[in-house]
Amino acid sequence: MIDLKERTIYEYEMVRKALEKLNYISDEYIKDPLALFVLDENDHCIGSLTDGDIRRHLLNGHTIEEPVSQFMNSQFHYLSDSYFSMQDVQSLYNLNYKLVPVIDAENHILKIIDFTKKKSILPIDAVIMAGGEGTRLRPLTNNIPKPLLKVGDKPIIEYNVDRLEKYGIDHIILSVRYLGEQLVEYFGDGSERDIEIDYIFENQPLGTMGALGLIDHFEHDYVLLMNSDLLTTIDYAHFFDEFVSKDIDMAVASVPYEVKLPYAVLQMNGEKIIECKEKPEYTYYSNAGIYLLKRELINRIPFNKRVDVTDFIADLIADGGKVNYYPILGYWLDIGKMDDFKQAQKDIKLLEL
Repeated sequence: MIDLKERTIYEYEMVRKALEKLNYISDEYIKDPLALFVLDENDHCIGSLTDGDIRRHLLNGHTIEEPVSQFMNSQFHYLSDSYFSMQDVQSLYNLNYKLVPVIDAENHILKIIDFTKKKSILPIDAVIMAGGEGTRLRPLTNNIPKPLLKVGDKPIIEYNVDRLEKYGIDHIILSVRYLGEQLVEYFGDGSERDIEIDYIFENQPLGTMGALGLIDHFEHDYVLLMNSDLLTTIDYAHFFDEFVSKDIDMAVASVPYEVKLPYAVLQMNGEKIIECKEKPEYTYYSNAGIYLLKRELINRIPFNKRVDVTDFIADLIADGGKVNYYPILGYWLDIGKMDDFKQAQKDIKLLEL
């Protein structure tokens, strides 16, 4: 979390004070960008100040006993909290801007985005399904919910929360049931991560989609729904860009599944053989347990009723909805069985998650 007091300075303060702040940042946060944002007396953001700005002005004859207003860059980049497009975010990221403030209509800084730690800022609410009992992983799940089983040095679900956070998704809802209080205790309200984490409790299994009907508060127009027991390097920004650009109602992330038959396959027309394929290979696209949908579709889900994703998709298509698949090109593993759990322990050593 970026401390606004550490990262701001008033225009009337001396450059010496700015150097002291930048020096503190460089000592305490070695990898952090060296930049401050300049405020006027009413706390309006009016500029930015980097160590490079200070060096250039000193070389031009200025001194550190002059006010910050003489050194600052008034043509700074920012994002408006009322609206910004993904193109705006991607442009700033591509131009290698490190710190970007999000400001309100009166130019007050609400927060500062650190693009050295985030890949994007996606306008999405994420719902993570974390209520299953994990019976196929017993006895490991006798006293611990499956999402909190450790892969490497942290729980399975934390890799997913970290990745969502990396893409700027700052509102996450955990749907919990079995030993759910342990998940609440582990993550809390998310404030330590500078995000918001809420919880809904399923009194009974509600299927993949049913938990969405219990949620009464969303902050964005798009909802990402995913299983908690996945390890994946999916690019959420690209997933979202594809979704918006194609103007679809729902997208299902998918992974290829290859079937290799050990025998020749005959294609028949009645009793007549019309083709013979020797040991053919077929590729199918399987459901990866990650879905993106327009928030308005949640109105189709009844309160506290079981709704399976297959039925939801079938009904949506029957009503003329547009449902696409999105291929995950990177790593994906569903940790459902003990063999998967053991494989995850090996793979995590090589993954950048």
